[in-house]
Amino acid sequence: MNDNERKPLVTNIFTADPSAHVFDGKIYIYPSHDMDIDHEEDDDGEQYCMEDYHILSMDTIDGPCKDNGLALHQDDIPWVGRQLWAPDAVKVNGKYYLVFPAKDKDDVFRIGVAESDSPVGPFKPQDNYIEGSYSIDPAVLLDDDGRIYCYNGGLWGGQLEMWQSGSFNPDEHRPEGDEKALGPLFAEFKQDMTGFVAAPKMIDILDENGEPIKAGDEDRRYFEGPWMHKFNGKYYLSYSTGTTHYLCYAEGDKPDGPFTYKGRIMEPVIGWTTHHSIVEINGEWYLFYHDSEFSGGASNKRSVKYTKLNIAEDGTIETIHPYDHQK
Repeated sequence: MNDNERKPLVTNIFTADPSAHVFDGKIYIYPSHDMDIDHEEDDDGEQYCMEDYHILSMDTIDGPCKDNGLALHQDDIPWVGRQLWAPDAVKVNGKYYLVFPAKDKDDVFRIGVAESDSPVGPFKPQDNYIEGSYSIDPAVLLDDDGRIYCYNGGLWGGQLEMWQSGSFNPDEHRPEGDEKALGPLFAEFKQDMTGFVAAPKMIDILDENGEPIKAGDEDRRYFEGPWMHKFNGKYYLSYSTGTTHYLCYAEGDKPDGPFTYKGRIMEPVIGWTTHHSIVEINGEWYLFYHDSEFSGGASNKRSVKYTKLNIAEDGTIETIHPYDHQK
C-alpha cells in the first residue's frame, strides 16, 4: 500500500462520488462537491446541496492529487434549478464531456452534458437536459466498438421509482418485499453527445437461479451509483445497495444485460452513501470511493479515496474491508 492509498485525495474541499478515468496517460477524477454546511438529513437527500464541480487530477497513482478549481457551476446551466450530484466524464471526438445529474426548474432530476477541450474544464453546458433522461448518477462506458452507453438511476431522493408509469409521479409506489427490484437505466448516447439513440430502459439484475433480485433483498438489490467496467470481454455492473451500504457487482455478456449477481466489492464505509468507480491504471485495477472519516462522520461531508482492487482471472472481485489496514 502506498502513502496515498485509503487516504483523502484532497482536504481543501469535501468531495464524493468519484468517477475515475485515465485520459492521455494521466488520472482524472470527476467527483461531486459536498458543501461545508450543516443540514438536517432526510431520505430525499436534501443534505446534499452541491452547487458545482471541481475536477481532480494525478500524474501517477502514488503521486499528489491536484484540485483544478471550478469546472462548472449550476448558475451557468440554463435548465438547472439545484443539486449538481454525482457526475461522470467521457472523451470522444477529441472532446471531453461531463455528464451530470441535476434538478430542473420543476425539481425533477435530469441528466445534462457539458463539453470542454480540456479534461479539467471549464465545461460549457448544453442548453437543455438530454431528452428522455431522468433520475441520477450517470456512468458512461465508451465501448471497444466506439458506442457510448449511459447507466444511471437512484432510489428515494434519486426519484427512480417515481417514473414507473412512464411519467413523473412523486407518489408512485415503492417496490417492496417480494416485488421485483428496480434496476439501473441503460441508454446509448448519440455520437455527438446531444441525446440518446432511444429511450432509456431498465436493466435486469438476476440471482444465481436466474430470477430477478427482489426489492426486499436489501443486501443485493440495486439502489444507486452504477458503474460499468469490462474484463476479459465481459461486462461488470457494480452499484451501491444504499440502505445496507454495500458495493456489489453483477456480470453480463452484453452492455444492457441481463446481469447476474456475483458478490460484494466493499463492506460499508463511514457515512451513509457508497459511490464508486473502477479503473485500470498501468495494468492494475483500483477502486475509487468516498467516506466521511475525515469529517468525523458527517454524511454530507465526504472525501474521495482509492484502494487497490484485486480481480481474479475469472472476473471475481476480492471483497475489500475498508478499515482493516488501521488495525
